[in-house]
Amino acid sequence: MRIPKNIRYYLDQIKLPAPDSHKGQNGKLLIIGGSKLFHAASKWSLDIASKFVDMVFYSSVPSNNELVKEAKANFWNGIVVPLTSLDDYVEEADCILIGPGMERAVKTAILVNKLLSKYPHKKWVVDAGALQMIDPTLLNSHHIITPHQKEFQRLLNISKPTLLLKGSVDKIYSQGKSIKIEGGNAGMTKGGTGDVLAGLVAALYCTHEAETAAVVGSFINKKAGESLYHRVGPYYNASDLVEEVPKIMWQLLKT
Repeated sequence: MRIPKNIRYYLDQIKLPAPDSHKGQNGKLLIIGGSKLFHAASKWSLDIASKFVDMVFYSSVPSNNELVKEAKANFWNGIVVPLTSLDDYVEEADCILIGPGMERAVKTAILVNKLLSKYPHKKWVVDAGALQMIDPTLLNSHHIITPHQKEFQRLLNISKPTLLLKGSVDKIYSQGKSIKIEGGNAGMTKGGTGDVLAGLVAALYCTHEAETAAVVGSFINKKAGESLYHRVGPYYNASDLVEEVPKIMWQLLKT
């Protein structure tokens, strides 16, 4: 698999868990997302993240929390957190992903802006519904934002956070640098592939720099889509991508 020289630099920054490490030392991620309308989005983020970090804390509306609890047979490495207990887990987490599956609603704006105001120095990945409802002035250099082109329009003058602009060619802007990630295919237009990307980036951000997390997350996500396309054409979904990403990641790290 051909790896561009500038991408190889970021892949070389990826740290594998130490053989003598203990549970929790290789990343703790809190995911805040989902709504009564969107159930699957935050679960895709959760599923991919649980493959990369030691612990995933998951907090959503009560109905989604119950769905995740019922699926525990496939998700042992995490804790379902009620929204009333968020503060404790924000403090404990190495990074917080907020937004997948959240509705564009006043209650979303209140929760998102309250948390980012209260914890400005935590690592945040802001995606989807949260990104659409956030007060842009709250964004800072500790944050990664993952908009598509339409979401990006209201953030044109924001330069502090690391930006991963999603598209047929992903564009990452960080610390004055611009990096393009090419690849992917039409199969990745399906709903949920962006939620997988957000979960992957957030998981990597737990233990790496923001720029590395964004570049490697984007590259691996696209390469996983290309691998699936080679086998089944465009006939795959976000759940397939969740299973393919770790295989591609390991393949590239061993190269």
